[in-house]
Amino acid sequence: MRSDEWADPPKPVQREVLTEQPDTPQDRPPVLFVPGYGHGAWAFAQHWLEHTARRGFPASAMSLRGHGGSGADPDARLRDYVHDVTQVAAGLPKRAVLVGHGAGALVVAMALARYPARAGVLTAPVFGGMGTALGLLRRNPAGTLPGLFGGRVSLRPAQLFSRTLPAKEAQSYTVRLQRVPAGTQRQLIRRQEPETPVGAPPVLVAGSPDDRIVSASALEWVARRYGGSPLLFPGMGHDLMLDARWQEPIDAILDWLEKLP
Repeated sequence: MRSDEWADPPKPVQREVLTEQPDTPQDRPPVLFVPGYGHGAWAFAQHWLEHTARRGFPASAMSLRGHGGSGADPDARLRDYVHDVTQVAAGLPKRAVLVGHGAGALVVAMALARYPARAGVLTAPVFGGMGTALGLLRRNPAGTLPGLFGGRVSLRPAQLFSRTLPAKEAQSYTVRLQRVPAGTQRQLIRRQEPETPVGAPPVLVAGSPDDRIVSASALEWVARRYGGSPLLFPGMGHDLMLDARWQEPIDAILDWLEKLP
């Protein structure tokens, strides 16, 4: 626990954690999926959670406070989300692999500076900055502008998914997105630069060059911070775990994990 948390500890909340176990126990690290803003554990439970367990990895997906089935906290900040992730990861039986999506990738990157993870995976990472805000404004001004003044950011299906995902399915996912506390939205106006991960774990960055939220340059910038190049999935949208070709990214991530020493 950091000194600021001694003085002003995060509010305790109930945390939703969904889990799938392999049919046959194997000596592999658990994988903890962390969704981005507006999403809950359901976003990984749709496809990736069970698929990861079928590949032999114990798999868990959590909801950040105020998301999914986790307890509400209208005053939440990034540090509160980081606290939630480190607490859930610390409760797993082995050192976990942390997989974050969107702004959840930023939360994971910050958690890697506090928790000695086996590895980290940042998918479609949103590290904030004016470039991200302006990109959202350009593509969806009516849905983005309220967020700059503390209101709700409303994303369209076309910003999250490729055209290959049936429109009815894309809309069903989009309507499940929840409102994000204004404080955490404002924190993303400035680009966040997480501290160096403890223990130097391997970190994989993955995304799509056709992402309508994370630009190709932002994806490259995050990958360079961790000494590599992004693993790209052309033709996919921002929500890799829900898009039509959802199996390709998770199989590539698990293949990468299997090759780690």
